[in-house]
Amino acid sequence: MSEIVGTVDRRPLATVLAANLVSIAGNCLTYMGVPWFVLQSTGSAARAGIVAFCTLLPAVLAAIVTGPVIDRIGRRRVSVASDLACGVAVAAIPLLQFAGTLQFWMLCALMALTGLFGAPGATARGVLLPTLAERAGMPLTRAAGLYDGAARCAALTASALGGVLIAVLGAENVLLVDAATFAVAAPLFAFGVRGLPEAQAKRRPEPTSLRAYRRELGEGCRFVAATPLLLGLCLMTLVTRGLDQGWSAVLLPVHSGEELDGAIDLGLLNAAFGICALTGALVYGAVGSRFRRWPVFTIAFLIGGLPRFVVAAFTDTFTPLAVIMAVEGLAFGVLNPIMATVTYETVPEDLRSRVLSVTTASVQLVTPLGGLAAGFLVDSAGLSSALLTVGGVYLLATLCPVVFPSWRQMDRTGDPRDGARGSLTRGSGAKRV
Repeated sequence: MSEIVGTVDRRPLATVLAANLVSIAGNCLTYMGVPWFVLQSTGSAARAGIVAFCTLLPAVLAAIVTGPVIDRIGRRRVSVASDLACGVAVAAIPLLQFAGTLQFWMLCALMALTGLFGAPGATARGVLLPTLAERAGMPLTRAAGLYDGAARCAALTASALGGVLIAVLGAENVLLVDAATFAVAAPLFAFGVRGLPEAQAKRRPEPTSLRAYRRELGEGCRFVAATPLLLGLCLMTLVTRGLDQGWSAVLLPVHSGEELDGAIDLGLLNAAFGICALTGALVYGAVGSRFRRWPVFTIAFLIGGLPRFVVAAFTDTFTPLAVIMAVEGLAFGVLNPIMATVTYETVPEDLRSRVLSVTTASVQLVTPLGGLAAGFLVDSAGLSSALLTVGGVYLLATLCPVVFPSWRQMDRTGDPRDGARGSLTRGSGAKRV
């Protein structure tokens, strides 16, 4: 690796990883606690799907429009405000329930607020990764593996504790724990990126106006549309994220409630997946640069797609599903570091907030419909039919890297808008000699 100019300082990266871990742990507790709360209080899978839809639709809309806003306000301010707003919204749910005034529409509105404020905060943290890796003197592939590993660790911790906490404390009290995690994450991130120029608001020669905003927003959209590999990643993950949402928000909780031992088994299954996904992310971060990206990505997505749906449809015992989710966790653990590395290497630093906002929004366009569709499919066709239907669509989506040649450009160099991934120097803005 070339020598990176400047003093090596790993504290900002470590602090941001810790803040992201705490914030994502809070999100995971929300996504476990709220569906279980709805199922316990209403007994309706369709209503659980509606809540998931109300959470994710605002997240998509916010991701679409906030790229230029993040640059102008500053990544540090956006992330801190995001965590604080999410914490207040989540805390309001159990407090209103304890007061006896919580209505279903209120629950939907509060979850919509968490989606609206959560998406810009996640983008604001993510776009700083190449800068933090450069300061830490660390290869981008390894930093991406650690970043995803921190997220996986958060999911693991929350999943392992979430099912037990729901069973012991009740879903309402778990949401209060969730709110506290956001209160910890906000100051931790603010401290970690203090004094980092890339985290501050960017001065623009053009004053703030609707015309300037539309131009900056359009730059991100045009860059994605002109980059075949980014466009392909967006389209495939658009479908699979929606299907994953249906699995995690509706299909797996309903299967755990009807066929397994309830919230504890749900937590253990998510923990098995999380442990192996964390392992996969860390291992790929350590050795992933030695392997071609396209075959690793393609095989991992095929392993992580259909099998869990088939096993859940044909078994009513815990062990087979736990084994297949562990295997899929290993496979899925390598996907995010690969996608993040390709994206960061492709997108120039000055466009990163806008492009990542567009890609985040694009891959989540169908996500709000995933839980909604899965809920109604379970109520109308039954759980087994819903599992096999969703799994079949997932298989078709994961065949895209095999069928379309543009995916092989993950391993090429050159101009990203010719379909290649571009150089790290161009993509991350790193200073090299």
